Parts: sequence; structure tokens; C-alpha cells
Amino acid sequence: MHVAIIMDGNGRWATKQGKSRVEGHRVGSEVVRELTIFASKESRVKTLTLYAFSTENWKRPKHEVEFLMRLLGNYLDKELDTYLENGVKFRAVGDISKFSSKLQNSIQNLEEKTQHLTSLTQNLALNYGGKDDIVRSVKRVLKSGDEVSEESIEKNLDVSYPIDIFIRTGGDSRVSNFLLWQISYAELFFTNTLFPDFTKEEFLNILNRFETIHRRFGGL
Repeated sequence: MHVAIIMDGNGRWATKQGKSRVEGHRVGSEVVRELTIFASKESRVKTLTLYAFSTENWKRPKHEVEFLMRLLGNYLDKELDTYLENGVKFRAVGDISKFSSKLQNSIQNLEEKTQHLTSLTQNLALNYGGKDDIVRSVKRVLKSGDEVSEESIEKNLDVSYPIDIFIRTGGDSRVSNFLLWQISYAELFFTNTLFPDFTKEEFLNILNRFETIHRRFGGL
């Protein structure tokens, strides 16, 4: 099972607590750790793809973007033991060339040191956009000389396998340019829970609800 999550609501959660928006992102990073550990022990979940920073997030205030970059760097450097202890293979998806060389090195280091792990693959979407993903895929196909087809485009996407469960926290009911190709037959779950309050129990409830759905993929 492949689960994708838009982790929305960090800033609003912090504002409701009378704290700065960046504090919400810090708490959100702790929830990422908890959900990753949970998913690594949940046999139904093989891949967890998390929307951490979109191609549109550069439009946010400069101080918030700078904090997010520092938070991401600290997370990647500190969480190696968490990934190793729980058998989690880390992958970054998106155009990481826009990040600092230090941050790119942290991403690549974590990928290399966890590439052999098999309990769970965690894709962290960084400077990712669904439209950009498709455009970059088509460019790769054309560069290779292959025929442009659904199969060749899918093979060259950052995430080349479909989403089963798509979750968005925070109360909004939209997909926000996330994995547009891959969610074509995903089951969509929207929750009002702000991401810092999103628990393992709510995650488990969604997994159980998914099990009751008859998926027809256009058939009967």
C-alpha cells in the first residue's frame, strides 16, 4: 500500500496556540517522525510519501522559508538513527537542485545510508510540484529517445508507482499540485485535523476504512 499525505495546518495550529508559525512546523516534524515509525511497523504500508515543501512554498515569507530549510537540514542530520532502527529507506523526490549544497549533501547522505533498508520507503517531497514532475519526466523521455507514452512518462516520474491512499490534513479539500499523475485512482481522505494533531490512531482509522472500499479502477 502506498500512502501520500499533504501535511497541512502547521501554521494555523501554532497561531491557535498563540505561538509563531514556525513553531508549528517544528512540532509537525515530530509528527513526521511518529508517523514514519508507525508506518514502518504497519505491514500494509510499504511506501509513505510526505509533502514537505512544494514548488509554490518559495512564495512564503523569507524568514519562514529560511526556518523551513534549517528545520529540514536538522531533521535529516538528526534522524539517521530513527531510519536505521526502524528499517526505513529514505528518498527525496522533487527538484533538490534549488537547495543549498549543504542541504543537498544532507539529503544524499541519508539516501545513501538507508538505501538497503526494506521495512518502509519514505519519500519526502522537497521542492516538488505535480506539474513540474510531469514536465521533467517528459523531458527525460525525449532526451532518452524513447516514444512518449503513458508507460514511459510514468517510468520517469519522481514517484513511478501509483498512490492508494491520499490524505490531506488541515480541513481543505484539494490536492494542491501533489502527485497529480500518481493519484489518478487513489482514494482521497480529507480531515479537519491540523497536522500537529494528526495521530497514529487517526492514521490507522483511515487505513482500516480504506480496506472496506471496493476499488474498480474504471471497471465494474
